[in-house]
Amino acid sequence: MKTIVIKQLTPDLTADYLDFFDNRAFTDGNPNGPCYCTSANQDEENIQQMVSEFKTYGVKETLRRYAVEMLNKNMIHGYLAYDGDLSVGWCNAADMESYAGFVPDFARKNACGKTVSVVCFEIAPEYRGMGIASAFIDRVCSDAKSKGYAAVEGYAKLSGERNDFDYQGPVRLYQLAGFVEAARESDQVVMRKVL
Repeated sequence: MKTIVIKQLTPDLTADYLDFFDNRAFTDGNPNGPCYCTSANQDEENIQQMVSEFKTYGVKETLRRYAVEMLNKNMIHGYLAYDGDLSVGWCNAADMESYAGFVPDFARKNACGKTVSVVCFEIAPEYRGMGIASAFIDRVCSDAKSKGYAAVEGYAKLSGERNDFDYQGPVRLYQLAGFVEAARESDQVVMRKVL
């Protein structure tokens, strides 16, 4: 069993973040890629501007350029998973208010105080099934509690089947970490852990 270490994204880990998305993320044909996890941290107008540049600069090149700009402005928050010095996973998690249009409206309406939102996971294919998503959630909850947050939430899709391309994580992942259903709309569930 490999020893996986979870680190909060800081400016000195920018190269590791880019290396993960350049070389290990979405290498299994995942339809969510290429992605540098930029959309969650932008409003709709910025996303449309970014998309308009895809034809000119290429999708991956545009996403990477936006990611670098956003990282330099401290706009992307979350955690990297490491196997030694190699970044092998990513979890985008931060204060709910930092996600302009990404957190569902019904989740915002049902919030229970200052909340950290877990909006996505990406784990290198060869590292899946090793408990990395659970380790991410544990670290997010621990850090949120130490910073005085009231709760941590995830936004799971209802599905009984395992789906390696489900970037939000399954309901069961959150249940195992002590989260409970706080709200539901259509096929999406707000899973919440009160700290």
